[in-house]
Formats: sequence, C-alpha cells, structure tokens
Amino acid sequence: MYVRVFAAAWLLACAGLALLAWGFEAPFAYDPVGPRAYPLLLLFLMACGALWLLCKPHGDPTPPFDWSMARRALYCVLVLLAYALLFEQLGFVITTALATFALGLLFNGRLLPSLISGVLMGVLLFGLFDLLLDVPLPLGVLRLLES
Repeated sequence: MYVRVFAAAWLLACAGLALLAWGFEAPFAYDPVGPRAYPLLLLFLMACGALWLLCKPHGDPTPPFDWSMARRALYCVLVLLAYALLFEQLGFVITTALATFALGLLFNGRLLPSLISGVLMGVLLFGLFDLLLDVPLPLGVLRLLES
C-alpha cells in the first residue's frame, strides 16, 4: 500500500518537475540539444519506474521498516550534499574521488578497492569530460599544479 502511495506522489513530482524543466533555455546555443534534455530524460526514467511501482501486481507484503537501511540512505544523501557543497572549492577530481570512496564504503566495499576506484573515477571522469567532451570542470585545489 505504501509503495503505491509513494509511487503516485513520485509520479506527480516528476510531472511537476518536467513542467519546470521544459522551460529551461540557454542564453546562447552551445549545444544542439539544449539544457532541458538531460533533466527531462531523467524525469522520464523516474516516471517510468513510478508507473511500474504503481501498476505492478501485488507481490509479497511490504517488509517492516528497516532502520539500518534508513541510516544508510541518510548517509548517502549527506555524502551527495557534501559533494555538491565542496565541488567548487576542492574541484571535480578530489570531490568525485572522495564521494566515490565514501559511497563505496557505505555499500560495504573494502577499503583499498574503494580507494582505488574513487581515485580512478575522479581522474578518468575528469579526463572524459574536460579533455574529450570539452566540458569545463572546476580544478579546485589542483589549480595550484597547473602551470
């Protein structure tokens, strides 16, 4: 029952956010698709998931509330909030590496593989976006290494 209520509320939220995203306009044409394509695509995918939850046949009853999962979800939100707040100051590479490392540990990853994947994710995604796709990303404290 709660899943269907959540799905209906999420579907309404997706519809409202899609109306807001439809008005996204760039002051100049820098991309053939424009700034509204990415949010609309994500909202479409979320709406599809909400529709599936709303219309799926009844299965097992909803499990009882799990406090450990709620705590992990809260930690995940806090890591993403810290990522957003530190993005400009520390730069893309460092914040992405730290967030990937923290999320790896949060999802029961081992210390060394989480650390390695965090560093690789930060460096490789920076290379992909900044060098190959020409998307400018903040360097943050790594600006000091730039000569």
